[in-house]
Amino acid sequence: MILVKVAGLSLSNMGFVVLLRGEQDERTLPIFIGGAEAQSIAIHMDKVEIPRPLTHDLLKNVMDCLECRVKRVVINDLVESTFYAVLVLDRDGTEAEVDARPSDAVALALRCAAPIYVVKKVMDQAGVVLDEKAAEGEQAEGEKPPAGAVAVKTGLAQLKERLEQAIRREQYEEAAKLRDEIKRIERSQTHN
Repeated sequence: MILVKVAGLSLSNMGFVVLLRGEQDERTLPIFIGGAEAQSIAIHMDKVEIPRPLTHDLLKNVMDCLECRVKRVVINDLVESTFYAVLVLDRDGTEAEVDARPSDAVALALRCAAPIYVVKKVMDQAGVVLDEKAAEGEQAEGEKPPAGAVAVKTGLAQLKERLEQAIRREQYEEAAKLRDEIKRIERSQTHN
């Protein structure tokens, strides 16, 4: 397993992306997440004080009351462009694994100061090497695009894969929506 840290959040044409960078690995794993989860991660990372607990704060508070801790989070699978994760919980020396969406698992891991790991197979499938200068917006001619653009490209590939799957399953309404989104993204990349 590869130990990672949250390197940041990015907004692409397709939505929010959490970037998980390897501690001893040069690759970064971009995972598309929902707006609510991105907000929860950003609030914690920016140390924003909120008057009432968000869902991830509430879950941490409940776990604290039950004397249960998050031992680690593992992004353990990638199936048909969908990432999977587990929370490894510890209570009185007994471990339990709980299935979770990676976005929720990351938001909870941050609050619990728990390590986040990515299984090597997943990092091999979806990890990308980001140029530090490009990630900071210092892109020069001929260099790689910024982190958000890398995430969009990765997302575009995922959309194309989902389109092929929808066609194979004869889900033509879904395929039409995916096709339109792919065209919109390709047009926006061409005009930028």
